Amino acid sequence: MLLNLPLPRINPYMTTAIIDKIHVAAGTAMPVGGRLFDLTLDLSTAAPHDCPPVGHYCLIVRDRVWLRRLCVAVGDEPVAGANLALFSTRPDEPLDGLLSRSARLTVIGIIPVLSWEETPP
Repeated sequence: MLLNLPLPRINPYMTTAIIDKIHVAAGTAMPVGGRLFDLTLDLSTAAPHDCPPVGHYCLIVRDRVWLRRLCVAVGDEPVAGANLALFSTRPDEPLDGLLSRSARLTVIGIIPVLSWEETPP
């Protein structure tokens, strides 16, 4: 069975997300709970402030699958709904078949370590 991974709309005001980190390579078996991508959302165009509202998130796979193809690279800024990756439920499944559904995900908000560091007075 082939599964795709569209970029979820994490926030109603988001239009894009920046791919900060890719945790797996194509051909990798993904366990349930495996980390896929770290993303940054910049919502400053929708909700301007003195400092831009930025959120950091991690996409976690909720299916036992093989990552067969990455459709993005670090630094890319895909739009909401754009396909990020292609998965299969078997490691040798042909990739020319029809998609069965989207992969199940969990979206986790993360706070970068730098946010916790004190700045000198």
